[in-house]
Amino acid sequence: MSDPSPDPRAVLSHDDLLAAGLDDWRSVLRRLKARFRTGDFATGLALVDRIGAAAEEADHHPDVSLTYPEVLVTLSSHDVGGITSRDVDLARRISGFAAELGASADVSGLTGFEVGLDTGDAAGLDGFYAALLGAEVRDGEPVDPSGQVPGLWFQVPDAEGSDEDPSLPPQDHEQRWHLDVWVPHDEAEHRLQAVLDAGGRLVSDAAAPSFWVVEDRDGNRSCICTPLDR
Repeated sequence: MSDPSPDPRAVLSHDDLLAAGLDDWRSVLRRLKARFRTGDFATGLALVDRIGAAAEEADHHPDVSLTYPEVLVTLSSHDVGGITSRDVDLARRISGFAAELGASADVSGLTGFEVGLDTGDAAGLDGFYAALLGAEVRDGEPVDPSGQVPGLWFQVPDAEGSDEDPSLPPQDHEQRWHLDVWVPHDEAEHRLQAVLDAGGRLVSDAAAPSFWVVEDRDGNRSCICTPLDR
């Protein structure tokens, strides 16, 4: 385990996060995520109380979801758009609280996703979808600051394949929506196999381990994405 950059505004790389030894946490979609299995609501509430006190002390506040069997925690430094040493420090404290309360960390199934719309003309669509979703426009994309709906972005389709992966074969039908499903670096191959076992097809692994392109039986494509090689 090593300490990341002491600069609290420096965005950390995925290698930095792996070196930090955060076994309870995974990097998903430019955020640190953890799931703590509490087994009951009272233990979860006690954990959330400790997280809240530590967040106030550090003046750095995570997103926390409390349900009967578990607590989900998401950390990022919104002012710089990534993960910093502030997040690492708070993550370590939260892991300590969970251990003291007997809550076990479970990194399996941690996920984030974005929705992409293929369009040849994105002008004006950002405002429409921001209004529809109750979101706001940031850098030309609808973003929900409350986190109730996933991110939405626009991609110009390429008849010969994708700009990100020119090796992709063209599709025999028009597809407008696709999912970018973000998983931890050590979850991707398991998730890919689950998709294949469920009847999906691997279209391309040319960009792996950054992303794999898969499609359903109707030919609709999605990407399984990780933070590696970015």
